[in-house]
Amino acid sequence: MSKGFLKGKWIYGLLTIPVVFAILALIYHDFAFKAGVAGTGIILLMILYSGKLRETRDVWMIILAFLFSIGGDWFLSNRHGDTNMFVAGIGLFFIAHIGYLTYGLMNGRLNKAFTVTLLTAYLLFFFLKLYPSIGDRVLLFAALVYTLISCFSLGAAAGIKGNIVDKWVYFFGILMVLFSDTIIAFSEFTEYGDLGFLILPTYYLAQISVTLSLMMKRMNVNHKSSVFFVLCFGLNNRP
Repeated sequence: MSKGFLKGKWIYGLLTIPVVFAILALIYHDFAFKAGVAGTGIILLMILYSGKLRETRDVWMIILAFLFSIGGDWFLSNRHGDTNMFVAGIGLFFIAHIGYLTYGLMNGRLNKAFTVTLLTAYLLFFFLKLYPSIGDRVLLFAALVYTLISCFSLGAAAGIKGNIVDKWVYFFGILMVLFSDTIIAFSEFTEYGDLGFLILPTYYLAQISVTLSLMMKRMNVNHKSSVFFVLCFGLNNRP
């Protein structure tokens, strides 16, 4: 990929493609549209990092995370009340989180203080809210393991080194994954099922934000223009 090609800010306009897929997924609830959000993220990253993928193994972690997320989406979209399908979906999302976690660790290190604080809060939530509500032992174990990996993923995102804007856009993306997962837990296992409408918008925003972060990293835009773009992107996507 030529450096001249990468200088064009118009490349960010390509993010409208996953945004359109996200909107269509929210309207029609079709799996093809759901997969299109992560799928176009994969394509955009492979195009932007073409010729560099061997040198940027961390990008492969995100590509794999998106692929396993698509698999997880399929299981959850087709579970029809089947607990085994739900657990399988959680399993694939767990692997996706390993990708997010590995990306963070390849670009920095775990923010221990933040991670311990986050783990404390989420383990309290798990044992006070989820544990009494989940009767299936396999599902309970899956939920616990998934809670742990989610917290470590965000802790690794908080410890990323390098460009501060790239880092916090990525952190926001992983935060939205955790937020979406939390709403799933509330919706599935507590009396707060009416919060389910927040699950997919935050999940798609997460994937778009992670894609944006890696695009910005590849483009090497300066700090000020990055801040301006991120602010505009956030304001234009407020609910």
